[in-house]
Amino acid sequence: MSLAEQVLSGDIRAAARMMRDIDDNRPSAIDELKLLYPHTGKAYIIGITGPPGAGKSTLVDQLTATFRRMGKKVGVVAIDPTSPFTGGAILGDRIRMNRHASDEGVFIRSLATRGALGGLSRSTSDVALVMDALGMEIIIIETVGVGQDEVDIVKTAHTTCVVMVPGLGDDIQAIKAGILEIGDVFVVNKADRDGADRTARELITMLEMRHVPEEIWNPSVLKTEAQRGKGIEELTAEILAHRDYLFSSGAISGFLRERNERHFVDILRDSLFKRALAFMERDNTLFRVVDGMASGGIDPYTAAEQVIGEMVRDNPPP
Repeated sequence: MSLAEQVLSGDIRAAARMMRDIDDNRPSAIDELKLLYPHTGKAYIIGITGPPGAGKSTLVDQLTATFRRMGKKVGVVAIDPTSPFTGGAILGDRIRMNRHASDEGVFIRSLATRGALGGLSRSTSDVALVMDALGMEIIIIETVGVGQDEVDIVKTAHTTCVVMVPGLGDDIQAIKAGILEIGDVFVVNKADRDGADRTARELITMLEMRHVPEEIWNPSVLKTEAQRGKGIEELTAEILAHRDYLFSSGAISGFLRERNERHFVDILRDSLFKRALAFMERDNTLFRVVDGMASGGIDPYTAAEQVIGEMVRDNPPP
């Protein structure tokens, strides 16, 4: 049996190997993903994003426990910072979720960002596909926590939860870099701290200023204490309410179309880039271009057009 067939039969070890191959960018993983893709699309993806120190990992741990009590199989993709020594993920998130390690209904995978921006790893979407094919009904993606630039998650998750925390020293953190636009649910975690009520009020005020039409989902602001499990049931209910809205309103169709387009464009971009590098390696084109730029004999824009033109001439469309 191929790895894809083993994953579809529920083999967790095969799923782990396939995710490793995907993250290591092995060519064989693409063939396996081709076999898996027709069997995906059933899982509901929840994104958890927000600044470092907001308690995202603890919140994910509590949500996982709640969904397990509901009888749902849960996959967790925890995007961790890249180790400066090994290039791998620093497994802090997995340590915080250690109580689920022996639960066969939970699959936790840590991924390193490996230089990717936007809070996600480049292999996040494909790893989520493997979890989907494995039978995970809920997939929770926790972004790395880079701060104000975590907008990629909204293109991947059905429901995006933005987690804020009082005491970060910035009263208008919530309005920066489009953070209001990406949230379907806003969470003020560590609500037992001073300033939690103020943070929640500011979020509510900012959301009210958007003047969202009645037929469009209007995000709520919830307060939680993830460490103590407070507010988790309410958060879970709000996530499920957003899921119901997506399907009842028909908004799910537009979301899926945009997500599929992004996924395809990302794959196309990566494939073309790899082919271009391989093409230039044949006669050291890259080095000649770099040397030409240094001497002023060529500009990078003309060089890129020339390489693309040569690639097209060598590989004309059918």
